[in-house]
Amino acid sequence: MEQIPINEKYSLTIQEASEYFSIGVKKMRRLAEENVGRFSVFSGNRYLILREKFETFLSQCSAI
Repeated sequence: MEQIPINEKYSLTIQEASEYFSIGVKKMRRLAEENVGRFSVFSGNRYLILREKFETFLSQCSAI
């Protein structure tokens, strides 16, 4: 099975998003929990980060 590069994925796990955006895992999880529907979704028992929406969110923030 072919691996899709992280920068081409639609959604990222907390771990992938943490590595890709250089944000700690705990902070990434807290952001996901607080922003369900904005840039994260809860799927089964885990949060997924919608990469493009999170990039937009970061570009509009002065601090996280």
